[in-house]
Amino acid sequence: MNLFEIVMSYIFSGISVGGQYALISIGYTMVYGILRLINFAHADVFMVGGLLMVYIAATFPLFVSIPTVVALVVILGFTIETVAYKPLRHAPKMSVMISAIGVSYLLQNSALYITGGLNQNYPLIPWISDTITFWGVTTRRVTFITPFLVLALIIALVWLINHTKVGMAMRAVAKDLETSQLMGIKTNSIISSTFIIGSFLAGVGSILFFTQFPGVTPISGAMPGMKAFVAAVFGGIGSIPGAVVGGFLIGICESIIKGLDTILGQAGVGWLQTQLELATFSDAFTFILLIVILVFKPTGLFGEKELDKV
Repeated sequence: MNLFEIVMSYIFSGISVGGQYALISIGYTMVYGILRLINFAHADVFMVGGLLMVYIAATFPLFVSIPTVVALVVILGFTIETVAYKPLRHAPKMSVMISAIGVSYLLQNSALYITGGLNQNYPLIPWISDTITFWGVTTRRVTFITPFLVLALIIALVWLINHTKVGMAMRAVAKDLETSQLMGIKTNSIISSTFIIGSFLAGVGSILFFTQFPGVTPISGAMPGMKAFVAAVFGGIGSIPGAVVGGFLIGICESIIKGLDTILGQAGVGWLQTQLELATFSDAFTFILLIVILVFKPTGLFGEKELDKV
């Protein structure tokens, strides 16, 4: 492979991973936009989606397994909201956050008990797992499917929010929960709908992610979840376009940093690659970006500054 093909391979990979981060990130940003809550269990719902596919696909054909997994992930998200968050609707924010952390550890430890902590091999999904060559770059077809599928889902979500009664109610609840209740909006149903949508996107994201990185462990959701959260903060938490932009940006930058050693070696500056070992900092970049955003633009790229009511 020449230098151009190497660079493009990492860019394609970054776009694919970024799309998967974007799908997870939307779950964070939608829940925060309505409840002002960071749903720490969201990343573990994503992980559970991976494990469900491992076990269900071992018994049923994939055309049954895929919709079943997505449906079960949606049910899980709805159940978490009903059991862990709904009873605390009027409790202090700290209580809800502690509940979210508790649910996260419950899911992780349940997965640890079931799997024994062993890596589970994700099943190969025909067609999207196939290897293809494009512009001299050999990769899996899922790499190219992901950005288009993500954009299609985002367009559908934006349409739902802007052109349906449910979407109008979501915007009203996000603006003012108490006033929405007074206006007759069933806020509990709207909040549940938000968790259902976020869980659906996490379920789809898990299929795309684990098809590309086919190993599932009880902590598989931790790092993608953290990066998706950073993407939400970077774009402006509460903003769906911001979550998408943040996800793609982090995915591309992370992938390029991972490939810098190879790129520098191919470019003839291998001595610099040996000195710096830049690939080591691919994960650190995400959190450095979070610190920079919080310092210089806490509201993110598309976030709106909130005014405190006196």
